[in-house]
Amino acid sequence: MSAAGARDYWPTEAWQTTPPEAVGMRPAELGDLATFLRSRQRQLRGVVIVRRGRIAFEWYGPGCRAEHAHNVASVTKSVLSALVGIAIDAGFIRSVDQTVLEFFPEYVPAADELQKRTLTLRNLLTMTAPVAWKTGALGYEPLDRLRRQPDWVQYALDLIGRGERRFQYSNVGPHLMSAILARTTGMSAREFANERLFRPLGMRQIPDHEMTSFSVENVFGKNVKGWVKDPSGINTGGWGLTLTPRDMARFGFLYLNRGTWDGATVIPPTWIDESTAPNPNAYGYYWWLKTTHSTMSFAAAGSGGNLIGCVPDQDLVVAIAARVTMMNEDPWSPVETYILPAIET
Repeated sequence: MSAAGARDYWPTEAWQTTPPEAVGMRPAELGDLATFLRSRQRQLRGVVIVRRGRIAFEWYGPGCRAEHAHNVASVTKSVLSALVGIAIDAGFIRSVDQTVLEFFPEYVPAADELQKRTLTLRNLLTMTAPVAWKTGALGYEPLDRLRRQPDWVQYALDLIGRGERRFQYSNVGPHLMSAILARTTGMSAREFANERLFRPLGMRQIPDHEMTSFSVENVFGKNVKGWVKDPSGINTGGWGLTLTPRDMARFGFLYLNRGTWDGATVIPPTWIDESTAPNPNAYGYYWWLKTTHSTMSFAAAGSGGNLIGCVPDQDLVVAIAARVTMMNEDPWSPVETYILPAIET
């Protein structure tokens, strides 16, 4: 990929667009992608492909425009990961090896809950924290019960830290991570992101929206706005952030450039490397890791097909905004089927 220092512009103010052939992509294959997207327009909201720092392809579904923000579901986790890296670099958090309960001194576990006492931030970030609802390969966590709780952090602490430490995908672990971020920085994840991440990249500032209720639609569905927060004002760590497709691409572009943006370090490169280092679980610090066509990539992925995919060797970022559903859509499928094959040089 191009070195960050060699970029001839940065999309802080606006993205530059280019014909796909100017950045080594075949228009015919991207035409096939457009046909596929039209067939899925009830599900997909917007797609932005950035190669060599410029938008080479952009598509929006009916009623959607570039400035529209969408609930990006679990892509939220990868944004939270970036915020943790920034907080560690700034000295708010000392290390990923600190124990979780260091940040919740008021919580007293049972005497026999050794796992809970030794649980670390690294366990939260890598989804290797034991959880109490182990009923399947990925687990079926009681999120509907969570939204009905007066204290989500207390509920999460009660659920987590029991059993075997192995990879198990979870949303309550990231919520604890968001609470830790708020306790250490004195700012909500939304406020910290606006100041330390979104503003330097020229991303839309996330507004604060009051939660008028904690109904399914307000917490998970069509009424999600800004960044969902719990009754205590803690932003949800596992879902609930809204982003535009172009801002999704900005965030991916930052990771593609190892945390550097227009000469400034927004996220330490070492954090990017740690977050995306290969491992047996194919999951870093809230980033999915993948090998496609012998090419290493990493992705922020969410239900319904939401995706920020980064392919460093190809200097490529793919942002896909989708309608959040409970269906297990593979967000990487369009990348493998249409986008990577369109790369010529």
